[in-house]
Amino acid sequence: MNQQATTTEELLFSQRPGEQERQILTPEAVAFLTELVAHFTPKRNDLLAARIRQQQEIDNGKLPDFISETASIREGAWKIRGIPADLQDRRVEITGPVERKMVINALNANVKVFMADFEDSLAPLWSKVIEGQINLRDAVNGTISYTNEAGKIYQLGPDPALLICRVRGLHLSEKHVTWRGEAIPASLFDFALYFFHNHRALLAKGSGPYFYLPKTQAWQEAAWWSDVFSYAEDRFSLPRGTVKATLLIETLPAVFQMDEILYALRDHIVGLNCGRWDYIFSYIKTLKNHPDRVLPDRQAVTMDKPFLNAYSRLLIKTCHRRGALAMGGMAAFIPSKDAGRNAQVLLKVKADKALEARNGHDGTWIAHPGLADTAMAIFNEALGEHKNQLFVTRDEDAPITAEQLLAPCEGERTEAGMRANIRVAVQYIEAWISGNGCVPIYGLMEDAATAEISRTSIWQWIHHQKTLSNGRPVTKALFRQMLAEELRVIQEELGEHRYGSGRFDDAARLMEQITTSDELIDFLTLPGYRLLA
Repeated sequence: MNQQATTTEELLFSQRPGEQERQILTPEAVAFLTELVAHFTPKRNDLLAARIRQQQEIDNGKLPDFISETASIREGAWKIRGIPADLQDRRVEITGPVERKMVINALNANVKVFMADFEDSLAPLWSKVIEGQINLRDAVNGTISYTNEAGKIYQLGPDPALLICRVRGLHLSEKHVTWRGEAIPASLFDFALYFFHNHRALLAKGSGPYFYLPKTQAWQEAAWWSDVFSYAEDRFSLPRGTVKATLLIETLPAVFQMDEILYALRDHIVGLNCGRWDYIFSYIKTLKNHPDRVLPDRQAVTMDKPFLNAYSRLLIKTCHRRGALAMGGMAAFIPSKDAGRNAQVLLKVKADKALEARNGHDGTWIAHPGLADTAMAIFNEALGEHKNQLFVTRDEDAPITAEQLLAPCEGERTEAGMRANIRVAVQYIEAWISGNGCVPIYGLMEDAATAEISRTSIWQWIHHQKTLSNGRPVTKALFRQMLAEELRVIQEELGEHRYGSGRFDDAARLMEQITTSDELIDFLTLPGYRLLA
C-alpha cells in the first residue's frame, strides 16, 4: 500500500490492506492522493490556525461582521460560471451515510438528488470509509445491489437520483493514513478517492464529479477548495469548471462572507445550502463568551426566529444575485406508523417546507424517503414549470444587517429541555462511538449536529451561570445529577440488553467531559474519533 509517489514522501497506511482496500487504494489512486496531500496540507493547516485566531478575537469581544476589505466583491456585478443541466433542478434532496442499502434506497426515493455523506451522518470507521467509496463507485457504475439477511435484494431503479458526495470537513483528519508523521486531511482523502474512481464514468453519462463542502468558516477556505478542484482538473486534462460544488453555510462566520465564498469558488460553485442545525451550533460556539447571546431550549430555536429567518433570506438573495442555487434546510422527521402521529409529522414538514419555498429556496433536504412525496408536492407547487427559483431576487428586501444576523433569541430554558438534550446527546454519542453516525432518536433522524447543539447549549448555560425557568441555577453539579438520572431513563427506555451491550458508560464520560470543560471543545467528533476503532 505504501506506494512511492512522484512528488514527495509516501503516505503510510496503518491498516493492513484487504480485498476492499485493494479495489480503492490502487497505486494510481494513492499517487493522486499523495500529490494532493503534499500540495494542499500545509495551507489547510494555516487555514485551521486562522480559525483559532478569529475565534480568539470574538472571544475577546469583537462580533462577526461583513468584511470591509472585500466590499468591492459584494458590490460588483459578477456571476458564477454556470450550473450544469443535471444540477439545475434540485427541488428535493435526501441525505444519508454512504452505507450500501442506504445508498440504494436514497437513489430510488422520489427525490432529485442524493447527498451521499462521509461527514456528519457517518461515523468514520476505516471499514465504513473504504466501503463507502466502493458503494459510491458501484452506484455511479449502476452495478450496486444489496441482499439482506432474509434474502431480500435491493437494486437501483430505472431513474435514480443524482449523486452528490459530501466530504469530511477541513478540521477532520483520517488517522489511518499519515504523511510526514501527521494524520492527513480527511477532506482530501474523501475527495481524491471519489474523484479518481468516478469522474470518467460520471462525465461519460453526461454528469460530473459533484461535491458538498461542509463546515466552511472563511472565503479563504473556499479559495483553497477552488485550488484543489482546479489541480484535479488540470491533472486529468479536464476543462475548468468540470468539478462542481455546493457549499453549506452552516457556520456563523461564513454567513458574513457568502459573496466572497461564491466569488472564490466561482468556477466550481453551483449553490449554497442552509445547514441550519450546524448553524445553530456554530452560533452558540462562536458567541460562547457573549452572555447576551445565550440561546434558549433547542426546541424553541426554529426558522421563524429573527436571526435564522434573516440568515435564510440573505442566503437566497445573495445566491440568486450571483446565479447560484439557494438550498433549504433539513427535515429530520421520521414518518410514524401511528396514523395520528404521522399526520402531525407531515403537517410540521409541510409548514417548514412551505416557508422555505415562499422565501425563494430552490430546493430542500429530507432525511427519510417517507417524507419525499410531501416535500416534493410543496416545491412542485412553488416552482410550477420552472426548475428552480433563481428568478426570485428578493430585491424588495431591506438590507440585512449584522445586528439581525446576531440577534439574541427569545425563549425559555426549561428543565425538560435540558434533560431532553442530555438524553439525545448521550444516545447519539453512544451510537457514533459504536460506528453508527445516523441514528433515529425520538422520531427524528439525528446526525452529529443535534448532539453538538445539545451539549454546547448546556455548556453555555453553565458557563454563563444561567437559571432554568423553574429558578434552578444551571451548574456542573446539576448537570452531573441530571446526567446520572437521564442515563437511568435511557436504560428503562432501551431495555437492559441494549443498554448493557452498548457503550453508554463511554458515551456518558465523553458527554460529561465536553459539557463541563472550562474551554468549549470545538467538535465532539474530535475526542469521539479517539474512541472509534
